Amino acid sequence: MPEPTTRPPEREVDVLRGGLALFRARLPRSWETTIEEDVRVEGSLRADAMVRLRNPEGAPATLVVEAKRFVEARDLPRILEQLSRLIEQMQTQTGVAGRGQAGPLLPMIVARYLSPRTRERLEDLGTNYADATGNLQVIVDRPALFLRDVGAQRDPWRGPGRPRGSFKGPVAARVVRALADFRPPMTVPELVERSGASTGATYRMVEFLEREAYIEREPRGPITRVDWRRMLERWSEDYGFVASNPTSSFLQPRGLPVLLDALRSISDVRYAVTGSVAAEYFARYAAARLAMVYVDDPDRAADKLGLRPVDGAANVLLAAPKDNFVYERARVIDGLIIAAPSQVAVDLLTSPGRGPSEAVALLEWMKANERAWRG
Repeated sequence: MPEPTTRPPEREVDVLRGGLALFRARLPRSWETTIEEDVRVEGSLRADAMVRLRNPEGAPATLVVEAKRFVEARDLPRILEQLSRLIEQMQTQTGVAGRGQAGPLLPMIVARYLSPRTRERLEDLGTNYADATGNLQVIVDRPALFLRDVGAQRDPWRGPGRPRGSFKGPVAARVVRALADFRPPMTVPELVERSGASTGATYRMVEFLEREAYIEREPRGPITRVDWRRMLERWSEDYGFVASNPTSSFLQPRGLPVLLDALRSISDVRYAVTGSVAAEYFARYAAARLAMVYVDDPDRAADKLGLRPVDGAANVLLAAPKDNFVYERARVIDGLIIAAPSQVAVDLLTSPGRGPSEAVALLEWMKANERAWRG
């Protein structure tokens, strides 16, 4: 992984030159490059740089570059709209485009540091990028070029101060679950009530999610859009049924149907079924072979359910949750208490075997049936 410079690039021109130098160093030696900075187009329109490329056969392409010291995921629509207008104007001016010799004009963003979420969004939008820590992706269809490198996964130049937020911990879990489970619009006070998180922590989480473009919010107003699927997928990187909770392995020697009948019959054990068994009630994938259940006291629950503790070949996993959000918005289906689909999907994403594939099937069902599970 490339090492960032000791001191951060402070000026946009330093960001531009540093990012393009990293790009140029990774370009095949047989390719030619010409970089022109501060290219005026018309009126106030200008490109921070144009990078003209030629492959060994002489086929051209041009990167139209916008340089920013700081870029967050929520900034991308505005920046890319500006780049799109700039490229459209260039395409109408043969002088700027080099009388047709520039080849395709492609947008590129260069910044001091681009977070994983920002890079993900750029890739989804088909936009090339580079940052001063070495994160890089440039894709050109004609002439064919694919460059990719990985730099820092955290901003190495961020100073001390209030944490910028993360998906770790019960506050993040509560806010993410509430945003997924309820359709917008939703004010932050409503989110506080629905999530059960503190007011200050909820506002900080909302600011973080807005910066990372998982949500959109009117200025000082309600949340108007939630990218709930990407948000759940990202949360699963920091939360897992096994990784985040003490779990115990058990065997129900007579099979899962016997376990489910036992769960239907008990009334003094708080539980929520998740994983493959729960997913079957929303999006059938294949017969479940492993039951995953949240319970407050695994040993007591195992005794009441007639389970046998085992080290291997388990067909039941009981998890003692560290926070009660796993029970939030659970529902009774076929006599069983089933965790909310948002919780089930995340638990499957981090479960072994075919769990991630089952999660994809469930997420597709959730996308097609939002009114069936979102309040």
